[in-house]
Amino acid sequence: MKKPAWLEIAESYIGTTEFKGIRHNPIIVGFWKLIKRGGIKDDETPWCAAFVGGCLEQAGIVSSRFESAASYLHWGAEVRRPLLGCVAVVSRPGGNHTFFVVGISSDGRRVIGLGGNQSDKVRYSLFDIATVKGFRWPEILPLGEPAPVVNPALFLNETKMD
Repeated sequence: MKKPAWLEIAESYIGTTEFKGIRHNPIIVGFWKLIKRGGIKDDETPWCAAFVGGCLEQAGIVSSRFESAASYLHWGAEVRRPLLGCVAVVSRPGGNHTFFVVGISSDGRRVIGLGGNQSDKVRYSLFDIATVKGFRWPEILPLGEPAPVVNPALFLNETKMD
């Protein structure tokens, strides 16, 4: 199964974390610059959309270029089912969140997502599929492959997933 270029880029950032205190992680600040939001110069501003956008931009895909996770509900083309590497937006306490889909659980009730600002770092996390507000794909590209059915335990470890 061939991964989209932006997903491979996203995987290269696994473990990138916010700096506690007055310093800010230059990688996270760099995501803001990639999405043309260079006025944001910290790693405390919710940065899930900056991560998704930064990875897309590095792959040559124009992102939503907004700070809001919900901006991805209007970006690209809607897809009805999760595709490997598609952008997902979920609702969660405190607002929305966005990430790349890497798989779905065998029972079809959870999606495994790779995103930024998941426990203040780039990591894999599980999301209830009922919280998904939309799956999106770059309009300029043919649709990718369906997200694989995976055992979430393969992603479970302290550095990758809650």
